[in-house]
Amino acid sequence: MLRWLSVSCLALLCLCPAPARAQTGAQVLVVVNEEAPDAVRVAEHYMAARQIPDGQVVRLTTARAEEVERLVFEQTIQAPIAQWLSANSAQDRIRYIVLTRGVPLRIRGTTGRQGTVASVDSELALLYRRMTGAAVPVNGPVPNPFFLGEDAASAASAFNRADHDIYLVTRLDGFSAEDAMALVDRAAAPAKSGTFLLDAPSDMTDPRNGWLARAAERLEAPGKDLVVVHDTTSRVLQGHEAVIGYFSWGSNDQTLRRRVPEVKFVPGALAGMFLSSDARTFAEPPAQWEPGKANYAGSGQSLIGDLVRAGVTGVSGVVAEPFTDGAIRPDLLFPAYVHGATLAEAYYGAMPYIGWQTIVVGDPLCAPFRTEVLTEEDAAPLDPDTGLPAHFSARRVTAVMRTTKASEPAVKGLLRAESRFARDDRPGGIDALKEAVAADAGFLAAWRRLGLELETAERHAEALEAYRKVVALDRNDIIALNNLAYGLAVREKQPEEALGFATRAATLAKGNHTVNDTLGWVHYLLGNHEEALRLIAPASRALPNSADVQFHAAAVFSAVGRLDEAARALDAAVKLDAAVKDRAEFDEVQRRLKK
Repeated sequence: MLRWLSVSCLALLCLCPAPARAQTGAQVLVVVNEEAPDAVRVAEHYMAARQIPDGQVVRLTTARAEEVERLVFEQTIQAPIAQWLSANSAQDRIRYIVLTRGVPLRIRGTTGRQGTVASVDSELALLYRRMTGAAVPVNGPVPNPFFLGEDAASAASAFNRADHDIYLVTRLDGFSAEDAMALVDRAAAPAKSGTFLLDAPSDMTDPRNGWLARAAERLEAPGKDLVVVHDTTSRVLQGHEAVIGYFSWGSNDQTLRRRVPEVKFVPGALAGMFLSSDARTFAEPPAQWEPGKANYAGSGQSLIGDLVRAGVTGVSGVVAEPFTDGAIRPDLLFPAYVHGATLAEAYYGAMPYIGWQTIVVGDPLCAPFRTEVLTEEDAAPLDPDTGLPAHFSARRVTAVMRTTKASEPAVKGLLRAESRFARDDRPGGIDALKEAVAADAGFLAAWRRLGLELETAERHAEALEAYRKVVALDRNDIIALNNLAYGLAVREKQPEEALGFATRAATLAKGNHTVNDTLGWVHYLLGNHEEALRLIAPASRALPNSADVQFHAAAVFSAVGRLDEAARALDAAVKLDAAVKDRAEFDEVQRRLKK
């Protein structure tokens, strides 16, 4: 059956509460992979269009591949973004993260409902929660707290930091940089009227067809600003002008074998398809490729890149199988958008899970039906006790308090230190840590961090005292045992006292080469050269990029007469860090080599 429904924007106000104030470029963080061609050009085009402050960009050096290992994601994508947010006290202020063309799409992993494969975008949506210290699983989907669920009428609201501990992540991407930048241009001048096309196959038994029917029902009202076409026949919806919303089954519908529908989209148009891999790649297929007839990039399914090329302003897709309950819900997406949601709010309100497979393409701020403007009162204040943004601070305190018996003033002191270190205020951070341990002398985490920071600041005697406190509180703390042993042996010239700490650390660490190197060096300083060789030789092979370990190996090899190996290790150490020449043992090693 083909149904035509007229819809008035005013009539839609009964679906949801009144719209909140619009979001601004000050709440957007742009992410660029500098290894990708044209990435900077896309980012600069977007930042100029939305007047995003120049410093509000994270420049990554990460893989150019569309799929990366989780460790690569964590170290080269997630960590730099987290560092920027912390350094700029922007955890609360930033609500949208926009990835630009060239940022990897997918994290490699296992498949299935409890699999670890996920989109980069959906994992980054959980970054705020991870930064608070809350537990976030890697396996399987995570319920999206912004998802509207079944009760859209009472649950819809603007995204705000008080209620939501996630980021709304979108990307500007397509088959080319020009496609990505066209998304920006269309979002800057979106239409406020048009036609919604809801294309369902004739088989109406699938629940997803029910969502399309419900979308039509929720949009049904007298008026003339918008038009809804809900088609449940075997025909293909085509020939329509001024399309502002489009949802179909893509190549899963046997009658939809074209790469793009024969319709014309207006600026601001949103789209989606019920598929399981339509965001698997943004590499452009050959012109002759036809979805459903031949595989491309591992599948024969349609690609959302074609919808971007065809003129949509926003589109969702998945990098791997989301399962039916993980699909974007058009019955939530389109009513929310027409009511006044931003592009990102509309898609995330229709997205059941995060940490899963979905990506959203488009400018998150696009909101043709929202009218009110954000005011200064919405700025994110800092908590004076922690120096962190207020909402983030409250969540962080709660998360830390769950994992420690320390007092709340001590925990706040630790977090105050973290916020200062993130802003490169090491003296202030050390002072805050001292305040934390003064508030609770048994606060192990604060003592440990104090020792590490004092050592970095080259306040070695104070660092040793902090490590002694840690070991007194926990005699199995490997880091404190190791660092205490090294400091005693090297800086205090007390290898005899150091030996017990180093031995215990090595026993607990069970083969850790860094810890074995410490124990080996203590033995070397005690004159136990053969025992030192047993520990340091394997460490030197395992840690070829450590100047310390290579220098230790040179000293030990020279002491036991293995001069060729000593020369190679010394040369490696000097290349890694020329400062090794200033060490007391350097001249002794050179004398042995000359003999």
